[in-house]
Amino acid sequence: MSSLLITQPHGLEHVTPPGHPESADRLRRLNKVFALPQFADIDRKEAACAGLEFALEVHPKAYIDQLKTLRPVEGMSQIDGDTYISKESLGAVMTAMGAGLDALDEVLAERNQNAFCAIRPPGHHAEREAPMGFCLVNTIAIVARIAQQKGLERIAIVDFDVHHGNGTQDIFYHDKNVLYASTHQMPLFPGTGAKNETGAGNIFNAPLREGTDGTDMKQAYKEVILPAINNFNPDIILVSAGFDADYRDPLAGLNWVPNDFAWITGKLMDIAGKRCDDRIISLLEGGYDLDGLGQGVAAHLSMLAHGVSGPAIDHIRFDQEEHFG
Repeated sequence: MSSLLITQPHGLEHVTPPGHPESADRLRRLNKVFALPQFADIDRKEAACAGLEFALEVHPKAYIDQLKTLRPVEGMSQIDGDTYISKESLGAVMTAMGAGLDALDEVLAERNQNAFCAIRPPGHHAEREAPMGFCLVNTIAIVARIAQQKGLERIAIVDFDVHHGNGTQDIFYHDKNVLYASTHQMPLFPGTGAKNETGAGNIFNAPLREGTDGTDMKQAYKEVILPAINNFNPDIILVSAGFDADYRDPLAGLNWVPNDFAWITGKLMDIAGKRCDDRIISLLEGGYDLDGLGQGVAAHLSMLAHGVSGPAIDHIRFDQEEHFG
């Protein structure tokens, strides 16, 4: 199994206020995870820079120009209640896009079967003309549009972030060639993601009540998400990989454990193996408890790289003091 890990040093330079949950500490924690010996054999790259013109695939020029105007010369500017832009934020946006597009090229060229992009800021809340929820541009939507331009006819986007990806749904709501499938806590920010939001028959939402653990999550995937992807017969699977459904996360109330993320990953890999030559590209979204984020990503990446699931994942050392202190 050939996996690619793309890291983003420039992502550390996107600044948010002290105490903000979406901070550079998230990538710092993941860099510790990636240094663990069980990930030493994974192919690695640093994120390249993609021009802001790629953002025009899903956002109008006036919106991108607005972000340029909002970017401060020094410090940071507040866009809404929880979304900020700093001097280096657009650089982080461009390397986040670069990571996703490079992953797409590598997977399509069959140099790797799958890829995980450890990037920030996240993107799935960014609508066509509105930044929100820590997100400035919708990175996964841009990757999907470029995938279409490269000849892929059916793009499946699976979102297991605890918050519904309203931006991604908004962008593809009427595009029958892009499937969007999401599990998320409801009610919770941003308030979208009801079952009756179905788009052109391409939107599949499976909202979960507060307190839902892995058992009910798996039922939702077996009944809604996995059949939808199978029936869609995708050419590639893109994943909005948020790890804030972890039981420790401060911004939500689901009760998943790291192996739940491994289980989802394994099920998506099963479909990818049957439907689209194993092609999966995963982009980091949320996850705001550093231990939960680190352990969830370790479980997800271990499955992508080594096919480790269930009890077998116990060999991964998740000790907080030893590896994540």
